[in-house]
Amino acid sequence: MRFALIFRLPKAVLTQVTRNYAEYSPKALRSLKPKSSRNTVQFYVDSCRVRAVAGNGGDGCISFLSVWCKDHAGPDGGDGGHGGHVIFQATHSKKSLNHCNSVIQAKHGERGFNKDCTGKNADHIFVEVPLGTIIRDKSGRVVGDLQEEGAMFVAARGGAGGRGNKFFLTDTEQAPSVAEEGAIGESNHYTLEVRSMAHLGLIGFPNAGKSTLLRAVTRARPAVAPYPFTTLRPHIGMIPYDDYEQVAIADLPGLIPGSHKNYGLGIQFLQHAERCRGLIFLLDGTNDPLAQYSTLAKELALYSQALAQRPRCLVLNKIDVPAVKEIQKEIGRKLDVIAVSAKTGQNISELLRVIRKMYDAGDDYVK
Repeated sequence: MRFALIFRLPKAVLTQVTRNYAEYSPKALRSLKPKSSRNTVQFYVDSCRVRAVAGNGGDGCISFLSVWCKDHAGPDGGDGGHGGHVIFQATHSKKSLNHCNSVIQAKHGERGFNKDCTGKNADHIFVEVPLGTIIRDKSGRVVGDLQEEGAMFVAARGGAGGRGNKFFLTDTEQAPSVAEEGAIGESNHYTLEVRSMAHLGLIGFPNAGKSTLLRAVTRARPAVAPYPFTTLRPHIGMIPYDDYEQVAIADLPGLIPGSHKNYGLGIQFLQHAERCRGLIFLLDGTNDPLAQYSTLAKELALYSQALAQRPRCLVLNKIDVPAVKEIQKEIGRKLDVIAVSAKTGQNISELLRVIRKMYDAGDDYVK
């Protein structure tokens, strides 16, 4: 016989525990391990073109069995093996497409042998892609949408193995001298796109400090320099919190006036922003931040009304400059902004708290 002990907490203690849990706010973890000093920087690849080439089938064999008691014992040519498929498989362990080669080639099937030996089938090639990957054919039509863990799309089918001369044995043809060649595998071109690139995206004008801010809050290493230049390819950084949640932040290419007309990086940039759950507007405090925000909001609205209504957070950068502190007071009367310094790390902890709040609230969060 088993007995269960039930402990009941006093009502006052239970109320205090519930209140403490409700007031608990997850804190971002700061890694003490130094960042890598390697010169090789891995870029985030969210779109690529690939050619999937399946393997050919093995040829059938033409052979006749000869034994000691019977010279002509009949045909014994085996079939060829099947060629390998090329298959895309969705997995949560992949976040980017930078591991995908431009040409994905599967192996060919083995030819048939005598004594009715069938050739070996080639192994299929499984290419892991992130969840939410969209697959388009040469015409741009969506042929695959891998939304669930383990979902697969056969990009190219391998050729079937050819049949040996044993298959062609009939009552009237006792010694067939014919066999099939292996079928040729498919060869197709596809465009892969990752729909869900990051939870939140950093948007702003070129040289607003997006790359510097990403380096300050994550372990990503986008290029930064003391001279003006803009990011051409997106970078991804992860912010870990003490409750084991991780928030992905994307440093998106800079936005300029007329981007909705494909000026600059144009539509390519806006497509990156469209895949993010929330947006962080990074304003350069030394270059008329109110005009920057007006331009950014206008470009988003002209491109997509749904994108313009996405949850957002306004961040004023470079408050380590004395002139920006005066501008902060003026902007604070009109907009609710968070003033930070990506260079010195000032007020970064407050930004990390707001980022987690946006992540937890999802699309219901309105700053």
